[in-house]
Amino acid sequence: MTKQENVDKALALFDEGYACSQSVLLAFAERFYLDENMAKLISSTFGGGMGRLRQKCGAVTGGFIVLGLAYGNTDPKDMETKLAAYEKVRELNQKIEEIHGTSNCFELLKKHATEADVAERKHHKIICRKVVADAVVGLYDLLAQKEN
Repeated sequence: MTKQENVDKALALFDEGYACSQSVLLAFAERFYLDENMAKLISSTFGGGMGRLRQKCGAVTGGFIVLGLAYGNTDPKDMETKLAAYEKVRELNQKIEEIHGTSNCFELLKKHATEADVAERKHHKIICRKVVADAVVGLYDLLAQKEN
């Protein structure tokens, strides 16, 4: 899938009503042979900044899950792989912070939407779609590094 196809897929899923975290993971699930239903379940509670706690943006945490699939470790003693995966997590987080000034859901909403916008679910179109797209672009680029 091309970068734009991944973005389009994530945005279509988000527009359908999936959480930002689910939309990002589902855009890449096939690439990792991850069952779509399992991907939906795994990422379902990360939306709204981790279960609507308004902490780390769900699009970013969905991206962290993808990075775990690509770079994660399976051996608890493999610190080299674990630390390299953590570096990729920091890279994605930094990319989002460079674009939006933060990767915190509450701060993103405060910066781009009013409380009324959030109450009326307008924030999805105001900021959330942009962060979903930016997370997918960042992931695509990080995954391309692994393939080269």
